[in-house]
Amino acid sequence: MALGKEQIAKRIAKEVKDGYFVNLGIGIPTLVANYVRHDISVEFQSENGVLGMGPFPFEGEEDADIINAGKQTITTLPGASFFDSALSFGMIRAQKVDLTILGAMEVAENGDIANWKIPGKMVKGMGGAMDLVASAENIIVAMMHVNKAGESKLLKRCSLPLTGVGCVKKVVTELAVLEIVPEGFKLLERAPGVTVEDIIKATEGNLIIEGDIPEMVID
Repeated sequence: MALGKEQIAKRIAKEVKDGYFVNLGIGIPTLVANYVRHDISVEFQSENGVLGMGPFPFEGEEDADIINAGKQTITTLPGASFFDSALSFGMIRAQKVDLTILGAMEVAENGDIANWKIPGKMVKGMGGAMDLVASAENIIVAMMHVNKAGESKLLKRCSLPLTGVGCVKKVVTELAVLEIVPEGFKLLERAPGVTVEDIIKATEGNLIIEGDIPEMVID
């Protein structure tokens, strides 16, 4: 059974370690803050100038002045700080962020990522994505394995304009957890009820399968 967006976020939250500074991209990644273990200390950074983001607010408790880079209302934890974009991107470019979690429209088997533009559609700009992928050493992508037509989004080569080249380390989809290795997508885990054959059919890029592939543990 394929995972929902919340379950993808839960699985990625397991990759967050004690003491990490983490940047969350727009979309599924923003949900990760809701599922990080309570017994570890993590600082979530948003490139619009927030360090110390908490979970999303409950309905009726939103503060319209406290938002993330995707203009969603957020909460802040005790000790949180606010600063300008210059300092925020200084943190990113100086590699002070331990983990970056991004969404994507396509990922290639060599770790290329396309997540900012579909040709012919109006976009406001690349935003902070280019700085994040150029500076981060540990990038995990949260995305759907296939598009609405059932076509793979894990490709041999991206067809959309690239955001970054050879930068993605791991991908978590509704079907699987995959690591980017020199040979392609290495299958690490499969979603509960999803078979290896299902993942093979849904992956255009080179898929490496070694031994028995365990099911993800979500909770």
